[in-house]
Amino acid sequence: MLIHSASQLLTLAGGPQRGESLGNLGLVPDGAVLVQGEKIAAVGTSAELRAAYPEEPELDASGSVVMPGFVDAHTHLVWAGDRAAEFEMRLQGKSFLEIQEAGGGILSTVRDTRLASMDELASQTRGRLQTMLRYGTTTAEAKTGYGLDLDTEQHILQTILNLDSEGPLELAPTFLGGHAIPPEFHSDAESYTDLVSGRMLHEVRDWWEDHGQGRPLPFVDVFCETGAFSLDQSRRILQAAQALDFPLKIHADEFTNLGGARLAAEMGAVSADHLVHTSLSEFEALGKCDTVAVSLPCSPFGLAEPEYTPAWYVLQSGGLLAIASDLNPGAAWCESMQFVIALACRHLRLTPAQAIAAATINAAAAICRQAKVGSIEVGKQADILILSVPDHRHLGYRYGTNLVRTVIKKGVVYSFQD
Repeated sequence: MLIHSASQLLTLAGGPQRGESLGNLGLVPDGAVLVQGEKIAAVGTSAELRAAYPEEPELDASGSVVMPGFVDAHTHLVWAGDRAAEFEMRLQGKSFLEIQEAGGGILSTVRDTRLASMDELASQTRGRLQTMLRYGTTTAEAKTGYGLDLDTEQHILQTILNLDSEGPLELAPTFLGGHAIPPEFHSDAESYTDLVSGRMLHEVRDWWEDHGQGRPLPFVDVFCETGAFSLDQSRRILQAAQALDFPLKIHADEFTNLGGARLAAEMGAVSADHLVHTSLSEFEALGKCDTVAVSLPCSPFGLAEPEYTPAWYVLQSGGLLAIASDLNPGAAWCESMQFVIALACRHLRLTPAQAIAAATINAAAAICRQAKVGSIEVGKQADILILSVPDHRHLGYRYGTNLVRTVIKKGVVYSFQD
């Protein structure tokens, strides 16, 4: 298949983009892409590729932007139920921590998820995946963390693996047993930290050997935050995970600065996520390593909080910046990376080009898949979007409508607009 006549072909070629280099789209006017099987076989102008491959079936992208599929590098994809009542409580002035202390928040979803069967979990999650694909996400990270006991956490992991096998959207699993303190450990966070860093991680490691079907080990994440896990508790969980060869992630500095971002840099975590209250010195530490700073603008938006990740600190420090949805039932039930880009332009002060790079090649780096997806380059997987607009700046400029006309995943075409 030869996709040709794109008004703008955005290749994002050249690997993850650090600091002020963020936003290099590798733009080819009147661009074309040759897809053979699941892979990209050639990239160039329409004149060059149509002359070189005259017998290929063609897909006309006239008047359209062609670009890589979005990579959503932070989601809490699998859960049961909803928290619409909580949304109303927030509108009445209740804070995140007040809702959590009243039995709401993460623990509300934990209760619903523990009661759901694996079939129910898969059915509810499948609808979210279909919406994500329609809006252009072709690869996503997916966390556990709404079980907080070994059986339910393993059920969530199995659901992620099953949905990944179903496709077409690919999932990168993360074990987040350190998401919150479960009700049965209400006054004993230390004992739950010991459980996660000891028995749970060892049993998840053994379970993965039997069920992972040769996939790489999942990431291990922890919520380093007031009301969740202290810096010391987070360190213990991540050190235990690292000793078992799990790659690391961390939720850090969403509401308070406990030092989680610096811990991520010290331990060589793949990513540090949220980073709303991270200091300049900590961003400088991230800028000296390959830990990706993942901003989640839907979370402060969903909570009506005034502060967002200070993205310019990341760029000024030479760091790797990605953006993601934080899809979850509490603050950010949003399946659209297009809306994430719109928020990033307004509240992180990114240009559309910077936001697109943060949502594709840099987001791929945040889940260790930059060699496979996130850009349009020869040999990479053919995960490609055709937009219904002629200029990439419409992403960010427009919001609330779907600008994706066609999704191509591993060379298979899915069309969503006439």
